[in-house]
Amino acid sequence: MIFGGLEAEDYDRSYNDRQLVARIIRYFALAKGQMLAVALLVVGSSLLNAVVPVTLAHGINELTQSRAVGGVGLLIGLILMAGVLSWVFNFVSQWFTARAVGDVVLRLRLDAFNAILERDLSFYDEYPSGRIVSRVTSDTQDFSNTVTLTLQLGGQVLLMLLITIVILTINVRLTLLTLLIAPPIMGTSLAFRKLARMISRRSQRALARVNSSIQEAITGITVAKNFRQEGAMYGEFKAINEQRYQVNLREGMLYSGIYPILFSLTNLGAVVVVYFGGNAVLDHSISAGSWYLFIQAIWYYWNPMINIASFWSQFQVGLAASERVFALTDAEPRVRQFAAAPVQRVRGRIEFKHLSFRYTEQEQVLQDFNLTIRAGETVAIVGHTGAGKTTLGRLVARFYEYQGGELLIDGRDIRGFDLQSYRRHLGVVGQVPFLFAGTVADNIRYARPHASDEDVRAAALRIGWGDWLDALPDGLESGCGELGKGLSLGQRQLVALARLLLQDPSIIILDEATASVDPLTEAQIQEGLDLVLRDRTALVIAHRLSTIREADRIIVLDHGRITEEGTHESLLRRGGHYAMLYNTYFRHQSPDYQPGGGFVPVAFTFEAAVDSGTSKERQAKDEHVARVVRKLATR
Repeated sequence: MIFGGLEAEDYDRSYNDRQLVARIIRYFALAKGQMLAVALLVVGSSLLNAVVPVTLAHGINELTQSRAVGGVGLLIGLILMAGVLSWVFNFVSQWFTARAVGDVVLRLRLDAFNAILERDLSFYDEYPSGRIVSRVTSDTQDFSNTVTLTLQLGGQVLLMLLITIVILTINVRLTLLTLLIAPPIMGTSLAFRKLARMISRRSQRALARVNSSIQEAITGITVAKNFRQEGAMYGEFKAINEQRYQVNLREGMLYSGIYPILFSLTNLGAVVVVYFGGNAVLDHSISAGSWYLFIQAIWYYWNPMINIASFWSQFQVGLAASERVFALTDAEPRVRQFAAAPVQRVRGRIEFKHLSFRYTEQEQVLQDFNLTIRAGETVAIVGHTGAGKTTLGRLVARFYEYQGGELLIDGRDIRGFDLQSYRRHLGVVGQVPFLFAGTVADNIRYARPHASDEDVRAAALRIGWGDWLDALPDGLESGCGELGKGLSLGQRQLVALARLLLQDPSIIILDEATASVDPLTEAQIQEGLDLVLRDRTALVIAHRLSTIREADRIIVLDHGRITEEGTHESLLRRGGHYAMLYNTYFRHQSPDYQPGGGFVPVAFTFEAAVDSGTSKERQAKDEHVARVVRKLATR
């Protein structure tokens, strides 16, 4: 089906022409200086264009009455001067038009991009990023074309009014005959309006699908090559591109079909005017020069009318494009704040009170959830996939809206915070950290753009003894590449932790930050974590035993409910859900684990997992292991 998959997004809205034009005019107001200059230049150009047929008509009358040719040179000079001045006016007008269009589209794109930054994370979970990008790029470009048409339309309307006044002074009867053709032309154009808007919307949605497919292909090219699915990816893109071609074909047929109809109507009108005008000359009702002026005038009149009529169909492209952009900027936020109180200081106490949350109506994650995390406490969250571990971190970061209960930070409702100032006190490190194109130093400095080079280096050296910098070709000035692909996953994690250290937040959320790294990198990360977690509130979602064991408290989640909580030793001793998770996922990470030993009973696991000796002795042992790993790494 040609239009399959081109339905509107859930956040799309339908605006009538009056609403859209009113908002477009507000954008034009930003360039009112250029608009005024364009209007004055169009007036001058239109007057000069009207001089040519009037001058020719005067010359024809002179020749038919006196047959004198003495004034021909003067007439030619006036026509040439009018042509040159008209060219100058048009050139300057086009220059100001380009400036006005640039200013309007710049503001529209800035507003659209700002809307992207303000959308909640749930928005990006639901809608493909490629389609969103298309609204900021392709749709604003279509809108700019319509802006240009709108500016040109002013000159066409003014020229038509001037010529109407001129032909009325020549012959009222012929003028009325000329004006009779206007209603059929405008009616035909307006009949195309709704159809043009519909096909324009579909065309832009098809282009959005193309952009989304390209972005997805580039992002997933590694996976496609690993599974040798380049052919399948090409076939999918070919089908989407074919749909775009078919929609464009119908759009072109629609717009090309209106012009023959409009020209046929104007030619019919020309036949009527020529017939009655010729009879008027034969009857000596008007002079030959006046009849010539009238014939020239009606062509000057009908061409703008055709442009104005066809403009309404072409204008639908811009209206459809602006409708999609305005829908993006007007999308209702799902995260709603009832106040925007600035957050100057955060101690870090977190309280979930009878909180309920779901991603969708069918996906209830938390129900009547209660948990208190003390300021400065490190809490590890463990549980099976889908238990709700990551959700807790997202809610603390206020990335999603919860549906019931309360979430308090230092006793204050998080819904009353100014989120920008609150998130300055919040540090988040995910399993696969995102790095921007630029150097390692640039990405570390991202948390504090005005940090000095010394501060950046100090933060980097605090992670993993700084040895990881030696593996980079240019140290902190090494390029990260697009999406950080110039670095290994472990190096990206280390950069993300250094960025976190430089930020110096009060609350830290670590979402499986050491889940996919080698033991050496894990040791380096753990060394940095010991520093960064000190005296800060931390919510650690981890699959590494080394991270979990150091937590002040472990929370065990199962389908959004807390089934157990306590320290590593107490939970193992209890022999419940955590002990089962430990034997399933964590036991092999213990230094006392022996492969091939079969299933280890919980009681035996506990004895093997807990190090003997005092806490100082365990700390010395850990430092010794770290030094050994470091020596092995430098060989």
